[in-house]
Amino acid sequence: MKKHNPSSNQTTRREFVKNSSLLAGGLLAAPLFSSANYFSGADDVIKIALIGCGGRGTGAASQALSTKQNVKLVAMADAFQDRLDHSLKSISEEIDSKRIDVPEDRRFVGFDAYQKAIPLADVVILATPPGFRPIHFEEAIKQGKHVFMEKPVATDPAGVQKVLATAAIAKQKKLNVVVGLQRHYQNSYRELFKRKDLIGDIVSAQAWWDSDGVWVHPRKEGQTEMEYQMRNWYYFNWLCGDHITEQHIHNIDVVNWFKGAYPIKAQGIGGREVRKGKDYGEIFDHHYVEFHYADGSILNSQCRHQPKTMSKVDELLVGTKGKLFAGAANIVDHKGKVLYQFNTKTENNPYQSEHDELFEAIAKGQFKFADAENGAKSTMTSILGRMATYSGQVIDWNKAINSGIDIHPKEYDWAALPPVVPNADGFYPVAVPGVTRYA
Repeated sequence: MKKHNPSSNQTTRREFVKNSSLLAGGLLAAPLFSSANYFSGADDVIKIALIGCGGRGTGAASQALSTKQNVKLVAMADAFQDRLDHSLKSISEEIDSKRIDVPEDRRFVGFDAYQKAIPLADVVILATPPGFRPIHFEEAIKQGKHVFMEKPVATDPAGVQKVLATAAIAKQKKLNVVVGLQRHYQNSYRELFKRKDLIGDIVSAQAWWDSDGVWVHPRKEGQTEMEYQMRNWYYFNWLCGDHITEQHIHNIDVVNWFKGAYPIKAQGIGGREVRKGKDYGEIFDHHYVEFHYADGSILNSQCRHQPKTMSKVDELLVGTKGKLFAGAANIVDHKGKVLYQFNTKTENNPYQSEHDELFEAIAKGQFKFADAENGAKSTMTSILGRMATYSGQVIDWNKAINSGIDIHPKEYDWAALPPVVPNADGFYPVAVPGVTRYA
């Protein structure tokens, strides 16, 4: 593999990794000659640790290993051995074996597995269920690592605050952080963003994530409640945040991005019309939220998990001069005249591009990406919407983000009880608008 040869006015990647590890205030940095450097066979090898070996983690690792840089997967961590084994097998079937060096003693399993894997790498991929993102991100930055982390980055206001605090430290240390809100790395969205002034001032927006829903894993004999919920993480708020946070964050984030702002309050409706069984934990199957911004504009946001209903994942922004249709990748005036149409032949794979750009920056010794703050605030926007639909109240941004609400277990252990448990009939408590309160 061709090695990276930095120009004379750039630091080498190894110098960059070293300098990034110096104490920059806040969290303690990793030692200059830490064990993370031990596995490098050459100055330009970028070592990767994968934390969270489910489908998205496996995909993210494969994309990272498909970049042009000299990258190598050196450590993996997951709560479950079978998921780690399946992930390694899948990656090995797709990626050149020269880029994979994960012997058994660098495959870590359990709730504390991340603590063992992170020190061994230069770049950490965080792709566990999002409830763990704040503590994993904090540890990665404490250890002086660059980070790719999947969205959302938290499931409650306390977690959002932790991510915001860690994001500030990452900036001080000049550690690159990319969040998997991949539309920011998609050519069509980037070109639309450059031309958003064609629609004038944004006065309203609509966003959709309407689909059939996702997988369910039946309860197995002998599982503890903690294992069952971890296997079915999508249906429990401490792990997932509900589908308004886990999926619909993409569309909500696009509107925040194009507006350059975050809502000041929200109100909405939601519930469980179709997914009422005990297999669906505590989350809703539909949400409809009005997000109000300081300039008076409103985002009407909807997401639904109901089979055989309309499927739509898209965003629309309406301005004083026209409309921007994200899915169609065009801008029209109010008479229907097309002002701009993106050439779909130049579209890219944003899931790959976010890794290509991150690893190129690291290889060149550049600090270019600081996505965590926006990732946290768009995550908080989705949580604001969930709080509004669960309660039926108008939820104020400042009160919510500063509420200190923490929905996580006090102990991470297979024998510990999660924050919600089923009743004698096997059903979990579900929020009731008008009864559930946050203020």
